[in-house]
Amino acid sequence: MMKFADRLVGKGLSVWVIIKLITYNLAWMLVLVVPMASLVATLMAFGNMSQNNEVTILKSSGVSLYKMMAAPLLASVVVGYLLLMFNNDVLPDANHQAKILMQDISRQKPTLSLVPGVFSQEISNYAILARGIDQKSNDLTNVTLYDYTDPTKINIVTAEKGKIYFSANQSKLIMDLWKGEIHESNSAQTNLYRKLEFQKHRIAMPADQFTFQQSAPGQPRGDRELSTDAMLTIIDSLNLLHVKYSNTLAKQTKRYLTLDSASYVTASVPKSKQKDAIYLSAIEKLKTIKNIIRSNTQRVEFNQDQINSYWVEVYKKYALPFACIIFVLIGAPLGVMVRKGGFGVAASISLFFFLLYWAFLIGGEKLGNRNMLPPFFGMWAANILIGIAGTILTIKTVRETVTINFSSLKRFIPKQWLTEEEDYENS
Repeated sequence: MMKFADRLVGKGLSVWVIIKLITYNLAWMLVLVVPMASLVATLMAFGNMSQNNEVTILKSSGVSLYKMMAAPLLASVVVGYLLLMFNNDVLPDANHQAKILMQDISRQKPTLSLVPGVFSQEISNYAILARGIDQKSNDLTNVTLYDYTDPTKINIVTAEKGKIYFSANQSKLIMDLWKGEIHESNSAQTNLYRKLEFQKHRIAMPADQFTFQQSAPGQPRGDRELSTDAMLTIIDSLNLLHVKYSNTLAKQTKRYLTLDSASYVTASVPKSKQKDAIYLSAIEKLKTIKNIIRSNTQRVEFNQDQINSYWVEVYKKYALPFACIIFVLIGAPLGVMVRKGGFGVAASISLFFFLLYWAFLIGGEKLGNRNMLPPFFGMWAANILIGIAGTILTIKTVRETVTINFSSLKRFIPKQWLTEEEDYENS
C-alpha cells in the first residue's frame, strides 16, 4: 500500500479493487517470504534443541546432526517443489493481472474539479466555465459551456444557474442548466445563426475518463508474466533470430570490407582528379560501413539482451525455490551454534542472510540482463555461495561443538527487547 499510495489517492476506487491489488501483489511477496520463513523456522527449531541440550542428548544416543537435518531437508524439498509450481502456474498470472490493474488505475482521473472563473477542459470536446461554485452542493452560477463535439458547428451555451453530477452508473456527467441561451452557428455557412432560449436544459457528457473500468485479458505479457515453458519457447525463437542477425552482420562486414575504393571512380573523372576522388570515395565507404555494421551490431546486441532477460527469469523461478533447501542447510548448524531458540535471534540472523541473498539476486539479475555475467551464475551465485558456507558449517558442527556468543552485542540492544526475549524463552 505504501508503494502504490501516491497512485491510489483520489482515484475513488472501491474496496474490492484495493483488495484485488493487494492480493495480486502478495504473489511475488510470497515467493520471497517462503525461503526466509524456512530459515527462521530452522534456526528456531535447532536453536531451541541446542538451548535445551536436546542436540547433546541425541548425539550421545548416536544420532548425528546429519540425521537430525534429514526431516527438515525433506520438508524443504517439498516446500521448494510447491513454490516452483506456484512460480510457474500462479505468479505469472498474478503479475499480469497486477500490471493491468495498475495501468487501469493510473489512467483513471480524479473526480471533476472546477475552479471559479477558470475554464475546465477535463472532459474531451467540452470547455466549462463557472464564475461561481458551491463546493458542497455542486451548484454553479453564470455558466458558459463550449461544445466541440461537432467540428463543423460552433455551439455555446450560457446559463444563470447550473448543477453538475455523475449519473447512477458513473458513465455520464450530467449538467442541468436553468435560464440560459444556446448560440449555434455553422462554420460552413457563416450567414446562418441560431439562438435558443430555455428555462431548463440538460446536457449529458461522457465520463469514461472519470470512472474505473478494468481492461479485458489478452494484453501482451512481459518476462515476469510468463511461465517457464512459454519463456523457453520464446528463447528458441530469439536464438533463431540471433543466428540470422549474426550471419547478416558477418556477410555485410565481409562484403563492404572487400570493396575497392577505386571501383567507385568513374571513367568520366579526369586522371588528375582521380586520386582525390578515390580518397573521397574511401571516406564515404568507411562511413557507410560504419553505419551498416553499427546498425547490425546493435540489432544483435538487443536480441542477446532479450535472450538474457528471459534466461534470468527462467533461472530465478528455480533459484528461489531451491533457496528453501539452502537456508535449511545453513540454518541447522547456525541454530546449534547460537544455542538460542528465540524469535528475535532467529529473525536477526535470517534478516542478515536474506539481505545478503537478495543483494546477490538483484546484482546478478542486473549483470545477467546486461550480458556482463552469464544468467545462470547471476541467479545461482547466492545459492552456490550460501550452500558452500552451509556445508562447511554443518561439517564443522558435526566434528566439533562450536558456539556463537552474542553477549558482547547485548549492550547495543534496548533493554526492553532483551526482557521480551527472556520472557519468550522462559515461556
